[in-house]
Amino acid sequence: MTLIRTPVTIVLALAFAQVPLAAYTLQDAYKGHDFFDYWTWEIFADPTHGRVNYIDKSTAISGNLSTATFHKFFMRADSTSVVSPNARGRDSVRIHSNTAYGDSVIVLDVQHMPAGCGTWPAFWTNSQKGPWPHGGEIDVIEGVHLNTNNLASLHATPACIMPPARFQTGDVVSSDCNTQANSNQGCGTSFTKRNSYGAGFNNIGGGWYVLERSRHKGIKVWFWPRNDDSVPLEVKHDSRMVVPDSWSECEPDAYFPTGKQCDYDSHFDDHEIIFDLTFCGDWAGAVWGTSGCGSGTCQDFVDNNPENFKEAYWEINSLRVYTEPDFRVSADDE
Repeated sequence: MTLIRTPVTIVLALAFAQVPLAAYTLQDAYKGHDFFDYWTWEIFADPTHGRVNYIDKSTAISGNLSTATFHKFFMRADSTSVVSPNARGRDSVRIHSNTAYGDSVIVLDVQHMPAGCGTWPAFWTNSQKGPWPHGGEIDVIEGVHLNTNNLASLHATPACIMPPARFQTGDVVSSDCNTQANSNQGCGTSFTKRNSYGAGFNNIGGGWYVLERSRHKGIKVWFWPRNDDSVPLEVKHDSRMVVPDSWSECEPDAYFPTGKQCDYDSHFDDHEIIFDLTFCGDWAGAVWGTSGCGSGTCQDFVDNNPENFKEAYWEINSLRVYTEPDFRVSADDE
């Protein structure tokens, strides 16, 4: 894991701040082979009932489903084999970080995400302690089939409700985060940027996703496309510090305030970070008929069309985790 020097612009933002700004400092940076050293490959049956066979690290490496260079890390689904009806499903990868994080900022630089009919990829965080849903779940990237707009959501124990109107560019899909309500729909926000997910995202070379979680400010998610001039420099360039409070011109795509209607400490604890790629299952399988992916069943499609999963892969440039604010700076302190 590598630490990179802090851009001068962050220091200037702190120096000229008129109000206290929370600065998060770099704890972990994952790039290339770091994922093999500090993450775990999961092999249990998919809890979302997908048509998937999660494989271990050695099998993923030997089968070219998990590869790395000095600068990049790849996770792929099998795109060469027809799946036997008696098999658990199509080979794929699900990994989680060995370290769990509390209040933090996570910056994901991703070049390509899985896309196409039958797919259901996600980048998310989940309570390491559990058991689920205790300790909460935060979905940063999620979608199915031919979706073009990302969905960010929270899933939690009862008594976690989001207000219908809040400071975000995305559209509220649901407000009750309780996993027992609405068939575990969670409280979701659909992004308005049509290149925030799927093939459209991949066609522009991806971009940056940022998650900030704070017991004082709630949970926020931002997305900047690769060609967006407004991306903060500390997000775009590897940095030892990020200051989300200085991104005043960058309204979050999704904002989940915590407080009286959703107490932070009783719903969210330290989370591990997860990448996965499943197929069909509780969401993608349920909406197959309206997905525009053709006739037949989702399982038949996944089993018999390996060539359609050549775009079903993650290409990660880097993942950086900044820990909770360690100091506050204001103009009066100078």
